[in-house]
Amino acid sequence: MISVLRKAVPQRAHRDPLIDARCEGGPRNCSNFDSASDLARSSRLLLTNFPMNPQFTAVTLAELAAGPHATENKDERARRQDRLQWATATWDPLPFDAESARMYGRVFAAARAAGQSSRARLADLLIASTAAANGLPLYTRNPSDFAALKRILKVVKV
Repeated sequence: MISVLRKAVPQRAHRDPLIDARCEGGPRNCSNFDSASDLARSSRLLLTNFPMNPQFTAVTLAELAAGPHATENKDERARRQDRLQWATATWDPLPFDAESARMYGRVFAAARAAGQSSRARLADLLIASTAAANGLPLYTRNPSDFAALKRILKVVKV
């Protein structure tokens, strides 16, 4: 895995008492979520095998922002809007930057070599690229989705 040293990402004070989202010492002491659903569920997860300093990416923010528009159900739309507001009030996302873009080449190649569709999983691969570029583990409910990336990225099941 490539380690990238970066300046600390500014963090807002976390509003969930179960999770300390302050990234003391910079982003390498934090963890990244693989999806908006994992991030949205983080306040309800037990702390077993859960990162103490979670992060999320700009790509995850995009997934959360699209969520309310992807359902016709008014109650579900409201829940998704609440998740988006909670996430944006809690964290500043890690950007998909030039290092993440370079890492995407390796992630894409590994997924393709394993016979996985890269188009259908674009957001997941961009999130994995951001985590790898920042030297962060990826926390997910579906670690098998990232098995092809085991040489590039540490994947942890939550």
